[in-house]
Amino acid sequence: MTEPQPEPASTHEIAPSEVPAHWGRAYTAPEITVYYDRGRCIHYAACVRGLPEVFDTAKKPWIQPAQAQADAVAEVVRRCPTGALHYVYAAHGGPPELPEPATVEVRENGPLFLRGDLTLHAPDTASPGGPVHDTRAALCRCGQSGNKPFCDGSHRQAGFVAPGGAKINTA
Repeated sequence: MTEPQPEPASTHEIAPSEVPAHWGRAYTAPEITVYYDRGRCIHYAACVRGLPEVFDTAKKPWIQPAQAQADAVAEVVRRCPTGALHYVYAAHGGPPELPEPATVEVRENGPLFLRGDLTLHAPDTASPGGPVHDTRAALCRCGQSGNKPFCDGSHRQAGFVAPGGAKINTA
């Protein structure tokens, strides 16, 4: 399985007060806060493989951003293909993580990975606060997700089989 590359950090910053509600639960360290949205996580585990001392499912809490340098944590968070993880630097906010150009990656036997400046109009059950503005998302391709349009990993239990490998750039 090819690991998604993190988006380059942008020079535009987001203030901690501007963090969208859909980013989820905050895990705070002195230099960085990591946000985790459990409903968007499909257990791809780019975070666990990238910084196991920070992202350790055997520990409580499972995200401990103080266990590594803030820049290393931010780089690994940007690898998350689903948008389940985000971050904000404590001192100066954080980048909105806008990759250019926008891309769609078709994963073999799995979801569509989207990266770019995204606005997703999802059913109220998936985004009760209205449209989701994000930079990364994994969209269901198998039809079995309980969190449509987002993937929830149901393709594994459903035995979903479909070709992948296509990557589409919007530029």
